[in-house]
Amino acid sequence: MYRTHTCGELRLTHVEKVVTLSGWVQRTRQLGGMTFVDLRDRYGITQLVFDMSLNADLCAAANKLGREFVIQATGIVRERSSKNTQLATGEVEIDVTGLQVLNAAKVPPFTIEPDTDGGDDLRMKYRYLDLRRTPVQQNIIFRHQMAQATRSYLNNLNFLEIETPFLIKSTPEGARDFVVPSRLNAGQFYALPQSPQTFKQLLMVSGFDRYYQIVRCFRDEDLRADRQPEFTQIDCEMAFVTREDVLQTFEGLLRYLLKTVKGYDLGEVARMSYDDAMRLYGSDKPDIRFGMAFTELNQLVKGHGFAIFDDAELIAGICAQGCAEYTRKQLDELTDWVKRPQIGAKGLVYVKYNPDGTLKSSVDKFYSPEQLQTWANAMNAKPGDLLLILSGSTDKTRKQLGELRLEMGKRLGLRNPAEFKALWVLDFPLLEWDEEDQRWVACHHPFTRPRTQNFENITDWGSLRAEAYDLCLNGNEIAGGSIRIHERALQEKVFDLLGMTKDEAQQKFGFLMGAFEYGAPPHGGIAFGFDRLCAIMGGYESIRDFIAFPKNNSGRDTMIDAPSPIDAKQYRELSIQSVIQG
Repeated sequence: MYRTHTCGELRLTHVEKVVTLSGWVQRTRQLGGMTFVDLRDRYGITQLVFDMSLNADLCAAANKLGREFVIQATGIVRERSSKNTQLATGEVEIDVTGLQVLNAAKVPPFTIEPDTDGGDDLRMKYRYLDLRRTPVQQNIIFRHQMAQATRSYLNNLNFLEIETPFLIKSTPEGARDFVVPSRLNAGQFYALPQSPQTFKQLLMVSGFDRYYQIVRCFRDEDLRADRQPEFTQIDCEMAFVTREDVLQTFEGLLRYLLKTVKGYDLGEVARMSYDDAMRLYGSDKPDIRFGMAFTELNQLVKGHGFAIFDDAELIAGICAQGCAEYTRKQLDELTDWVKRPQIGAKGLVYVKYNPDGTLKSSVDKFYSPEQLQTWANAMNAKPGDLLLILSGSTDKTRKQLGELRLEMGKRLGLRNPAEFKALWVLDFPLLEWDEEDQRWVACHHPFTRPRTQNFENITDWGSLRAEAYDLCLNGNEIAGGSIRIHERALQEKVFDLLGMTKDEAQQKFGFLMGAFEYGAPPHGGIAFGFDRLCAIMGGYESIRDFIAFPKNNSGRDTMIDAPSPIDAKQYRELSIQSVIQG
């Protein structure tokens, strides 16, 4: 038996008991004739005590222990005279009577401590060491708790967990597929699923009216902090449901997860149309933990000789409460911030609504105090507030102002990671224009049900709305879904809108449309980004902190050095001759 207890288990009730612990050496300390060793496993840390006066050989052996040595220690539990209130085991220690080194260890390349001295690249190369650190282990445990709570909630609602294939047909419509060559079918390829979308719809046709899967998905796309080439979804589908049924069910899942895992009561989940979200916040995933909604000022500011406003398609602003005392240096810094390439604004107009009721702006020579007062009134500003205004084309200005709003929320401490606010964004466009390909593409995916089925008299394709919905949490999209098309004729119409020929639609999705002809029920569903949900609820910005073995920003696993070349024999077996010749 390697251990009778874990390193986080012992308390005063165990005093005078003989125990055996196993784990990793966190650190050693020598004080006079005493040696103290902190022994760690994933459950906690227990202090071991070696007394030179009682056993010189044992103490000498303890003095040779290095960091991360794997050891087994047997001894008697004692009450500590100097207690450590920072540790769960801090009231006890072990008087060691037996010690065995199970495996020596090289000095690790960084400290295995909560606040390590290892950088991101080094920690990813030695991820198996990074995973020993308490904060990282807590994140992985948190992810486990989230998965178990998800299963508990959905199981209680009669959902069935059903696995779908990983080797599927390539149907590139959104992000690039990862493709897998077939050895048995020379020149042909599987694709790894970007989502189980068509399979879960086929499960609805099959009569499994409530499906879920915590499933790995793959997308060959550019990476950032909240993206990985392989990621996990809570993937769900329901038959015989309306949009309201889906919203209520999965709003309930979010409430359950927050309450069960975090002990947090979510409160009301607001709803907002896509158009209102863009108009008021410049984002289809607005952070509603704080206000600062946009006010459009076109009618108040145009026609006064200020060309930047007169020539703009949209002039809009936000009111930053209590910021009228910003100095010129702070305002110049804020102007430089919005002019960065990542934001792209050409400048920033400000109005300081001073505590004494006077107004001072960067455009005083164009506008009178009375005119500035109308701006302040329109933006519900009070003395002490600061008005920040941007202008330009509608779409760009809204996006830029949305970024400025988030930055001001951050600077003013209004984006508290311990507070959670959820929002449903509804009525998305069905289509969006792809400038690169010069064609209409599906905003969500081509299986989303349109709000109308009569396309004959449509002249503005961008005005079409979809039975689609996103669930946002603290300014992040955590889930997205829709009511699906379940009739072949309507699905063919949507494929036609997307510029897909009948032959192409049949070749790519004939199996799905064929299934619709055999009694497909009305159905809809949703998929949660599980990695992102864990990160947000855990108070982190990057999903990598909640993935055991993540890729870096280049999509590489630096620990195992992948992707990597394969040998010539594998190329020949896969009939990829051009690669060999190249």
